[in-house]
Amino acid sequence: MELLIGIGSNDGQNLLKDHFGNSKYFYIYRFTEQGESFVERIKNIKYHEDESIKHGDPGKAQATAEVLKGLDAIAGLRFGPNINRLLKKYVCIIVKRHTVEEAITVLREHIEHIVEAKEKGETRKHLVLH
Repeated sequence: MELLIGIGSNDGQNLLKDHFGNSKYFYIYRFTEQGESFVERIKNIKYHEDESIKHGDPGKAQATAEVLKGLDAIAGLRFGPNINRLLKKYVCIIVKRHTVEEAITVLREHIEHIVEAKEKGETRKHLVLH
């Protein structure tokens, strides 16, 4: 088992309190049976949303997906309306912790649920982990 999970953060220490897609960076971690390891930090692209679209700009969802190509799951404190689009590509995980370190611990504790959600494909629902 190997999963690549992106965590939204501006500083690598704390999860972003805003929507995942508004993070300055995505910190990518590899989870295996042996443990987890930091892979890379990816800078989020700047995308100007169409303010006339009420519930999530599909262009922003596509831009976020392009930056995060190859990941299995994404994790943050909050997701915006684009979560429904992102669920088609990733396991979306709401982590009720505030630091990246705590988030990694919770992800590790629930890794089997993340794998199960990944296997459901586009029919998956988001996970909320405490």
